[in-house]
Amino acid sequence: MAFAPHSLMMSDANSALEQGCAAIAAGETQIDLSQLLGADSSAVAALLAWQRTARNAGKTVAFLGASASLKSLAKLYGVDDLLFA
Repeated sequence: MAFAPHSLMMSDANSALEQGCAAIAAGETQIDLSQLLGADSSAVAALLAWQRTARNAGKTVAFLGASASLKSLAKLYGVDDLLFA
């Protein structure tokens, strides 16, 4: 079962980041973004951190169900190809 954060806003991004890193350390390779209720620029930072955490552990993480607005935000920062390729 994929890790599925419910919010990636500045107010709760640190908690979600820690939970995602723990899920990756436990072997999770998919993060389900389809249930996100809110996302801001903190979301992009969290996705990049999760990707880096997975890579450092010799794994690949897939981001599933990203909304058009989250993909647009990643594109604005020039990292959409890194996250959703």
